[in-house]
Amino acid sequence: MTRASHTSPNGPAAIGPYSHGVWAGDLLFLSGQTPIDPATAALAPGGIAEQTEQAFRNLEAVVTDAGLSMDDVVKTTVFLTTMADFPEMNAVYATHFAGPFPARSTVAVAALPLGARVEIELVAMRPST
Repeated sequence: MTRASHTSPNGPAAIGPYSHGVWAGDLLFLSGQTPIDPATAALAPGGIAEQTEQAFRNLEAVVTDAGLSMDDVVKTTVFLTTMADFPEMNAVYATHFAGPFPARSTVAVAALPLGARVEIELVAMRPST
């Protein structure tokens, strides 16, 4: 199986030595996206709802630039700096997927890059032709 990196011109610049995503066969593994606004390179202003929305805009840009859609997502992992943010994050999350929903894990972490409150990574699969 060949591994090929994928970088989106519409996603935020990487803040470290990683690709926006990596293709492994028909699977696209996306690096975690924080709520960095690609236009300003700063965290999106606002609370957890606004930060979750920006993280999804970043994910969708990378997925779309890879020729896929959010309907192709099979797994997500959400990282929160406090589980107290779960209800608001979950409400925003629910607006970005239709059933059947992807599998998901949500974990609390001590901290995220640049002081973000949320980071989301995903795996998407190229549809069968």
